[in-house]
Amino acid sequence: MKIELLVSDWCQSCHQAEKIWREVVEEKDVEFAVLDMSQPEGKALVSQLRLKTIPALVIDGELKGIGVQSLAEARSLVEAAPSKAKSDMQHAGISLSTDNRYFAIASMIYLMLSGMGLIINGALLSDGPARPVALHLFTVGFVLSLIYALGAHMLPRFTGNPIQMGKWPWAQMGLLHLGLLGYVAGYLVGLHVIIVAGGVFIWLSLFVFSLRIWPVLWPKASNNDSKIIDLVSQ
Repeated sequence: MKIELLVSDWCQSCHQAEKIWREVVEEKDVEFAVLDMSQPEGKALVSQLRLKTIPALVIDGELKGIGVQSLAEARSLVEAAPSKAKSDMQHAGISLSTDNRYFAIASMIYLMLSGMGLIINGALLSDGPARPVALHLFTVGFVLSLIYALGAHMLPRFTGNPIQMGKWPWAQMGLLHLGLLGYVAGYLVGLHVIIVAGGVFIWLSLFVFSLRIWPVLWPKASNNDSKIIDLVSQ
């Protein structure tokens, strides 16, 4: 069973509809996608079904509902679908997930800290110990945290593929913070071994992010592709 929820960023009720359907699809083994009507997939669906109102619910290519369904109504619509085995793979919606929201908040904090470091150090071109600290807080803390937040949110939306959630984004976040702490402490006290340890933690954080993003980048096989593969195998 394929469920598509057509939404838009400016639609207030769409957020509530998405919240309800995300709870439902956690219980059922269905294919679920949130489509923004401003994106190509969403535009195609709007044109195909001649939709004029959102949020709109499409199940297996047929329009099944307009507006926000209650939790009971949503469950009844997918009652025939098998129960879902527990998995960390989730589709991205129009709202930031909790982990991506924390990454975005962390990026702003690191931006402020890097600015404070430059002010305390006196000047950007100064050779004091706060200069490399400030630069790493900016390049690794601010920039990388923002890439983590937006990459894990936008790429799954653009490709329509789910991304690994659960403990993985939190491990990625913890490794990033530990790495930055190592950088800051190492530069301030002048211990190269601590700086290297910080670099290792940040590399591990990047590695986890790469493992999460890699499957998102590749398109899923269509039904026609599956049929061709089956015919060849036979």
